[in-house]
Amino acid sequence: MTTEPVTIEIVSDMVCPWCWIGKRRLDSALEQLPDIAVERVWRPYMLNPDMPAEGMDRDAYLAAKFGAERLPRLHEPLAEIGRQEGIPFDFHAIARMPSSLDAHRLARWARSAGVQPAVIEDLFSRYFEKGEDISDPVVLLDVAEQAGMDAAIVAELLAGDQDSDLVRREDDLARRIGVTGVPTYVINQKWAVVGAQPAESWLEILRRVAAGEDLSAG
Repeated sequence: MTTEPVTIEIVSDMVCPWCWIGKRRLDSALEQLPDIAVERVWRPYMLNPDMPAEGMDRDAYLAAKFGAERLPRLHEPLAEIGRQEGIPFDFHAIARMPSSLDAHRLARWARSAGVQPAVIEDLFSRYFEKGEDISDPVVLLDVAEQAGMDAAIVAELLAGDQDSDLVRREDDLARRIGVTGVPTYVINQKWAVVGAQPAESWLEILRRVAAGEDLSAG
């Protein structure tokens, strides 16, 4: 078994429910593989890159995307999958579809602070469980503070446009290299895994990578 850590770059968006499901499933696999060192790095992908900074009414957004007639039962399958993964989705609590640009900026700074996984989990929870607006600087500052980041520094960064262009460039790069849906996982910069894979699949994938196998060999 290789002693080198496995690097997983996770291309995702905080307003994507499948991305939270995927995170929880990967978390479950990692808990069962304590002897395999894994470094996770979250990369930005904005499902709605043209979303205005103030966001928009979520029901109006969903009706335009999926059709108003589907809204009453739209989230039932996801809610059931969430329950199976220990995720208490509360889609009715979400009033607005936010821009996720600033959330991605915060996630980037959280990596530098060594708390990216905690910040990502909290952003998912606040949006999908509590219906909080994760484009609101007050919410983002509280997320940062709860994770142990310096709130004063984060407040100063959020007040400007630090790393906004960088997030947009990374989002564009993901699209140019072929990412069309999230979550997408890039393992050791060699192999891509698309979708919220079950924990059992991750167990097999990570064991093979740690053993030095070539995933492209089937």
